[in-house]
Amino acid sequence: MLNYDPLACLPSSEELPDSDDTPVDNELQNIIPGLLKVILAMVWAERMDWFFGIDMGIYHDPDLPAIVPDGFLSLGVERFYDQNLRLSYVLWEEKRVPILALEVVSQTYRGEYSTKKVEYARLGILYYVVYNLFRRRKPRLEVYKLVNNVYEFQDGNPVWLPEIGLGIGMEQGTYLGIPREWLYWYNRQGQRFLTPEEDKKLAQ
Repeated sequence: MLNYDPLACLPSSEELPDSDDTPVDNELQNIIPGLLKVILAMVWAERMDWFFGIDMGIYHDPDLPAIVPDGFLSLGVERFYDQNLRLSYVLWEEKRVPILALEVVSQTYRGEYSTKKVEYARLGILYYVVYNLFRRRKPRLEVYKLVNNVYEFQDGNPVWLPEIGLGIGMEQGTYLGIPREWLYWYNRQGQRFLTPEEDKKLAQ
């Protein structure tokens, strides 16, 4: 009997483009997710079942281009593949939809409040986080949770994410020598986790 494996017919992460060649609009679109990633690497140093991607394509359909959030978190996946790490995030290989997607809004909107929100809901991404540093009258940080296939706004700062076991929020701080408002992870008591710089100073 012939054994048919449909996954064998799909392109692998090595065969798919690992960039959409769209430049970020400002440094913060990389630095803000980068800070969240380095804090996770400290908080979850012993865990090998998570991945945080930055400006990386999420392939969900072999016939469609990748969706590229500024940052995303996936749980229940291998933390490392090999020395080359992941080239992209391919759902038919990972078999796990990311649990959180992050968009850092630039001065030019790129569908963060419309098309991207619809795409992430369709994929089943549980949490959608939007940070808009240019807002003055509306909340700069918005956290949405997928409930019955619709994103519902979660009030608070920080917002506790029970399925992740962390909170996410914003406050003033210094990272890479830059004093400004940053996004951080928080514990259940609402205390934020330290950055590598802060942790090093505390240890001295």
